Amino acid sequence: SYFVFICHDWEYSYDYDRICQFLEDSRNFRWRNLSVPEHDPLDTNEMLEKNLRDQIRPAEVMLVVAGMYTARSGWMDWEMNFARRIGKPIIGVKPWGNVQLPVVVQRNAAEIVGWNSSSIVSAIRRFAARQ
Repeated sequence: SYFVFICHDWEYSYDYDRICQFLEDSRNFRWRNLSVPEHDPLDTNEMLEKNLRDQIRPAEVMLVVAGMYTARSGWMDWEMNFARRIGKPIIGVKPWGNVQLPVVVQRNAAEIVGWNSSSIVSAIRRFAARQ
């Protein structure tokens, strides 16, 4: 099984759900979703940071949904910075139909892949093998 953390914005959970479906439907591919469930709005920032660190550390790769909303998400930026700091490879996934990619994803991602299961799975296998 590959341990994957999916960095995403909960306001755009359909992109997250679609990536999970891509991975679930892939043949000969087993994965474990380490992503944080939608957080309790009563959580403090410190509690959320601790939970995110605990979930990102065991991940072999981080997938980032590279929608333009990513550029406005402070938490997604925090997650990518933390992953980079601890040496986790970041794979940007360009949503279907997107023409532009946020600079923050371009700057942090080891690779940007297309919006399909084969390119996502291939990148996960390649980067997880280097861990």
